[in-house]
Amino acid sequence: MRNLLIFITKYNAFFLFLIFEVAALLIYVKYNSFQKATFITSSNEVTGSLYARMSEFNSYLSLRDVNDSLARENGRLRNQLKSSFYVDSVSKRKVTDTIYKQQYEYIVCRVINNSVNRSNNYLTINKGAKQGIVKGFGVICNLGLVGKVVFVSDHFSVIQSLLHKDSQFSAMLATNKEIGSIEWGDELDPHKGVLKDVSNNAQPKIGDLVVTSGYSLFPEGIPIGKISNLHTKAGGASLNMEVTLSVDFSKLQYVDVVDNRFGKEQEGLEAQQKKNE
Repeated sequence: MRNLLIFITKYNAFFLFLIFEVAALLIYVKYNSFQKATFITSSNEVTGSLYARMSEFNSYLSLRDVNDSLARENGRLRNQLKSSFYVDSVSKRKVTDTIYKQQYEYIVCRVINNSVNRSNNYLTINKGAKQGIVKGFGVICNLGLVGKVVFVSDHFSVIQSLLHKDSQFSAMLATNKEIGSIEWGDELDPHKGVLKDVSNNAQPKIGDLVVTSGYSLFPEGIPIGKISNLHTKAGGASLNMEVTLSVDFSKLQYVDVVDNRFGKEQEGLEAQQKKNE
């Protein structure tokens, strides 16, 4: 306190000047309408600019909440898509009784760990068995196919992504529905896959869209990528096609786990059929 009093005493002339200067400016602005209007306008601009910066900063801090909200909304809308329903139609004497049954449900999850530069790549998501996730479920995102669930705990799950040497999914050409299988390319490029064993009758073209066939874990029509190169398999019996993948796996933040309600029924029936062969 003593040092503060010494400082004020030493510079008392300067502080008196500041006090009188501020008082003069206040009187000048208060009793002159033009200057008052100018001051108010200028102060509003400064205040508005500060509020804008604060709003931008607060918006940045709330991006995660916004992303979570958007991801949940995307999942809700995906659950309402026509492709998520199974149509059970019974026709009798020109009368059709159509019942729409939910076949696919989507569980929105956040990616908390990811790899893209290994020969076998996995993702970890923030939901598990307590949220209804089961080993074998398919996984997609807003851009297309991601992979399948291979390990599940109560609160977390591990996904074997398409960027894995053992990943293989049923796929087809969107133009003519010729069936093949999609897997990761031999060059281990995270942006390239290979569509294999497509009939020579397919007549594919560069740029044709490749989508899920609906024969496995996913609804029909989920994007996988576009054909970027064509080459014939040895022997010429079928075609292999290089596919530029639609998903950038290095930027994945949210995914949807696909619950096919009829999946177990289909697997059981197919397994029984294989035993009888």
